[in-house]
This record gives sequence, C-alpha cells and structure tokens, in this order.
Amino acid sequence: MTVVLVGATPVLPAAALPALRGAAAVYAGEGVDPALWSAEPVSAFAPGPSVVLLTTNPDEPAARALVSAGSPVIRTPAVPLLDAAAVMDRLRSPGGCPWDAEQDHKSLRQYLVEETYELLEAIEDGDRAALREELGDVLLQVLFHARIAAEDAEDPFGIDEVAGDLVAKLVGRHPHVFEGDDPAVHDATSQQHRWEELKQVEKRRESSVDGVATGQPAVALAGKLAQRVARAGFPVDLLPEGDDTGTTLFAVAALAKLAGEDPETELRAVARAFEAKVRAAERAARAAGVTAMTAADWRAHWPA
Repeated sequence: MTVVLVGATPVLPAAALPALRGAAAVYAGEGVDPALWSAEPVSAFAPGPSVVLLTTNPDEPAARALVSAGSPVIRTPAVPLLDAAAVMDRLRSPGGCPWDAEQDHKSLRQYLVEETYELLEAIEDGDRAALREELGDVLLQVLFHARIAAEDAEDPFGIDEVAGDLVAKLVGRHPHVFEGDDPAVHDATSQQHRWEELKQVEKRRESSVDGVATGQPAVALAGKLAQRVARAGFPVDLLPEGDDTGTTLFAVAALAKLAGEDPETELRAVARAFEAKVRAAERAARAAGVTAMTAADWRAHWPA
C-alpha cells in the first residue's frame, strides 16, 4: 500500500511509477481528478494489498488509514526549475552579472550549439554524470533566451509562455493520450506519422519540407529532407544525381535515412572511433620514444 502526495500541478513523482504499475487498485483522493489517472474515486476506497492513493492532502481519512498501517508516503519533490528561472532573472537584473546582462539572442547562439554538441557527446559516451551536467547547460540556454525574450519591449514572452506553448503542443499532438482513443495511432511508428500529420495541419504548411531546420549539419539535413519528401510520395529516382562530392554525399545520406538509418549518427560513430584510434596511436608512439611521427610510424602504432 502506498500514499502518493501530488501538488497542484497534476504531475506524478517518478518514484511512484513502480507502485502505480503494480497496483491492484488506484484511488484518487482530495484534489485529484480520478479520470486523469484512470483511478477510482476515494469514496470507493478499500484498504488492501497493492493499493495506491493519490492525494493532495496527507490528513484525509484514507491517507491516514494507510499511513497508520505502515504504508510509505511518496511526495512530489520541489520544483528546482522555478529556482533556476529565479537565478537567471537575478543574473540579468541590475546588480547581477555584467556579462549575462550584455548578452542577446544572437550572442548566445554559439553557446547553444556548443552545449548541444557536448550533450550529444555525453549521450554517445554513455556518461551519466556528464549527461546530467550537459542537460543542465542546455536548460540554461533555454532559460537565458526566455529571460531575454521577456525583456523585449514590443513582443515580450518569458519561460512561462514557452512552457505553456510546449504543454499545448504536447497535448494537441497526443490526442490518443489526452482526448481518448485515436484510431490512427496503434504503435510508435504510427504515432510518429500522426505527429507529422498534426504538425502539418497545426502550422498550415504548404510544402513537405517546411519546418526542416536548414542550419543543422549537412548530413543530417540531407537525411531529413529525404525523409520528409518520402512521406509525401517523392520517388527515389528524383534524388540529386551526379559524380561531384556534394551530390554523392547527399545521395548516401538520403538513401541511408530512407533505409531506416541515421546517417548523422552513423558518421559521428565512425568519426569518434577514428579519433580514438588516432589518440591510441599517438600514445603508443610516445611510449616508444617517437616524437615526430612519419607515415611508417603511424602504420606501426595504428591499433589493430
């Protein structure tokens, strides 16, 4: 038996998910909408094994009964995101950090790109500590840009508006979750297609390639363009043809994406492996007393 205390925002703590998934019965107590979590109303509450009570009030009778029986209480944690936003506001305010106060959207672009790639590297390396840190650095960029946007004299918006738009987007593009059954969604693949269909309607796009970020790396861009037009029935034989380097690279990236691969990820994996071998050969050469490597030295110390 478990008591889960939720806050005003209907979000469940991650620690409660195992208990909920294994529960024989879930009840919605004070301040909790039963329909939101497919729960029984607290009026039908009956203690028993594997029972979970969701409530905003730890003193309501059902909660007290479970706690007195020794049930653990799982609390929704505080919201450090609010603290992070407050710190960002302080840094940009008079008396804060002079460097932070001077930045604008354009000056921060390089940092957003750098932090994103550092996050990508942490994911590739499977480094959990780095992943946690780099997610925070990317979040900093979001908070920074939102704070700058809030200071705009003509069209201000802040982190609350950004988050609100995100919530509306997620709810609107997951009708099978928030609005009942959607016959167009029956697995992850159909959900991805449905997402694109809803996005097309939502943004009133006129072209199948509208919304593709052309600033992304060229290999990823080629793959994304090919993926988009393929969904619109584009025939493969109309892909660019030629013997020049650019056309050849585009064709390889496009065909890889259409085959279900991610050419950007595949190429990065090869590049990272090559980098590791270069470093290993250099270490081996130094250990052998070689200071200036020739082609023969590279071959001699190249990892098998």
